[in-house]
Formats: sequence, C-alpha cells, structure tokens
Amino acid sequence: MAEVLLFHSPYDDVTAWRARFARELQDIEIRVWPDIGARKEIAYAFVEGMPEGEFTGLENLKIIFSPGAGIDHLMRDPSLPRNVPITRNVQERMTLGMTQYVALHALRHHRHMPQYQEQQRRAQWREIAQPGAWERRAGVMGLGAIGLSAAQALAGIGFRTAGWSRGPHTHPDIECFHGTDGLGAFLARSDILVCILPLTPETEGIVNARTLGQLPEGASFINLGRGRHVVEEDLLAALDSGRLSHATLDVFRAEPLPASSTFWRHPRVTVTPHRAGNSNRLLLIDQAIENIGRLRAGRPLVNLADSRRGY
Repeated sequence: MAEVLLFHSPYDDVTAWRARFARELQDIEIRVWPDIGARKEIAYAFVEGMPEGEFTGLENLKIIFSPGAGIDHLMRDPSLPRNVPITRNVQERMTLGMTQYVALHALRHHRHMPQYQEQQRRAQWREIAQPGAWERRAGVMGLGAIGLSAAQALAGIGFRTAGWSRGPHTHPDIECFHGTDGLGAFLARSDILVCILPLTPETEGIVNARTLGQLPEGASFINLGRGRHVVEEDLLAALDSGRLSHATLDVFRAEPLPASSTFWRHPRVTVTPHRAGNSNRLLLIDQAIENIGRLRAGRPLVNLADSRRGY
C-alpha cells in the first residue's frame, strides 16, 4: 500500500508536487485537504494555513514539513502531535534575500530616504544632516542563521552592530546581548532595530510600548520576523509621537494586510507584502523527498525544528 502525504498550502502548486513525486518516490500518494480519505493512512504532511484541529486522528503521521522558516503556524494548533518531528524551510537563497532586505532598509533609514522621498513629492530641496554609518548603532533581535547573517552584513557596511538572543552568543564583529537582563541595554543602544526573532510565547508582543520606549529617540524599526511580535497600536503610537522616525514592515498580524489598515497610509511606514525572503518554493519538494528517504533509511533528518523551543 502506498504511503500518503497530506498537502495543504495556499502558496504551492500540488501539480508540481505530484509530478516530482511520480519521478522520485512513486509509492507516495498525495491527497489535498480536505479530501484526505482515511486519516490513519496519512504518513506525511506538508501544510500551511490548514484549519486548526485537522491533525486529530493522524495517528500514523511520521513527519510534518513546514513551508516556512518558522513553525509558529503549526505550534498554535492544539491538535498538533507533539511527538512527530517537524522540518522547516532552510535555504541559503532565503537567508541571502532577508539579509539583503535588512541591509537595504537599514541604509534607507540611515540615509533618510523616506524623508527625501517626501521632499521630492513636495519639490523641496533641503539637505538633512547625515552621520556616518560608524556613528549609527544597529541592533538585530534574533541571532539564528538569518539574524546572524543580517547582523554581519550591517557590521560590514560600517554600522556599530549588536545582537540580542535568548541564549548567549559571541562574535568578533557583533556586540552580543541575551536574555531578559540584556534586553534593556540592547534596546538603549539600537538606533535601527531589526526584528528577526522566531515567534514563540515568549517573543509574541515583544515589540510594545515598554520596549519601544527604551529605544533612543528617533530610532527606526524593521520587522521581518512575524507580525505577532508587534503590538501594532503601540508601534503606531510611537510613530505618531515621533519617538520612532520610521518603520519598515514586511509582516503583519493579519495577512494580506487589510486595505483599512492605517499602515498603508502612514507617512512614516513602509509596507512590503511578506517578501523579505527569496526562497525557491520548488526546493521544498526536494527537501521533503530527501527527508522521507532519510527517515526510511534510519538517517537523521535535515532542517529539523525544535518543537519544544518553537523554532
């Protein structure tokens, strides 16, 4: 009997999956939610955006493949089986794309590009005092593979760069802070704050009135972590008061961002549609096929997430 892979994704074409599996693993049947047949027959699941509760009854599930770099969309589901390994999307292309996004928007903030664009709209010729990059302090929240790459890029541009993480790190070019005790000092020295944290119960809402109030006056903010890291009302209040000079946001609590959202029209906000990364979605098929082969051969899985930590 063929093993069954459950498929649910609003962003991926099941036709490509079926074609690749037909060439590489002919004994896998792909069923698309909600037409999944007998639940006990499902051995693998590639799912994103599936309604909560749908893991119930998948008693023979062997691996869950997460299409994203994070697994927070899975961890919120109370029916998620906690003993089943979860793999996540890890690609050098995505890390590079997110690093480029951070560098681009950090430089936009540093070189006053939002203000100059507004001046252009008004046909206003006015120079804005420009400090050197070595006078600007960048801070990256999250020092995983993507966060560390971004922090190294910012340091390479010339910013005085620090990183903050749950546990201790050391790096010759980055001033490292960690834990609750180190957060305040990290924020106080971050003129450009970048959030690339995983979303966990501890990091949800971490960008709020209290933490924003610890930033230097006129700091800017870049979020390419998760929308739920941010208390959006607190961020808007900080922008309106001038405590923050600008925010670049790639992720939001509600996606797609509703047309009614204030973020679309706020003069101190840049919105991008969750495209900071540049991953190849077709590579997700290869990653799934490789891990199925590894599981069958009794070899360690690659890109394995730690469900206890939530990332």
